[in-house]
Amino acid sequence: MSETEQLSLTPQDALVAVMIAISASDEDIRTAELVKINSAVNHLPIFASYDPDRMNVVAQTVFDLFEQEDGLDALFGLVREALPDRLYETAYALACDVAAADGTLDETELRLLEEMRYELEIDRLHASAIERGARARHLTV
Repeated sequence: MSETEQLSLTPQDALVAVMIAISASDEDIRTAELVKINSAVNHLPIFASYDPDRMNVVAQTVFDLFEQEDGLDALFGLVREALPDRLYETAYALACDVAAADGTLDETELRLLEEMRYELEIDRLHASAIERGARARHLTV
């Protein structure tokens, strides 16, 4: 874990970590979720100067943390350390989009989203609006 403990995330890394975490939370990373993550990194202004090659390092960090007993707490510590408060809702919105990308939300994803709301101090009303937007963007006919 010494590599993970010493890892310093950029704000963009932290956003990628949150997206990967929600995708991996159910132990089944679906293609639609990966496409959503790649699309966000390739198209959102926050990632304009981000090196996409860092995604592999961030993903491995998330996977390593998920194997540890207190890994989720460590992940949120890294995310809070890297992200300015003004990007907490952005992180939550990206997580919601990835969770909704495959058209289903399972119990582990819902629990992790709940934990994210708590850890990132997302107001419940704001969280509801973000969740509603994600749901609306990912509805199918």
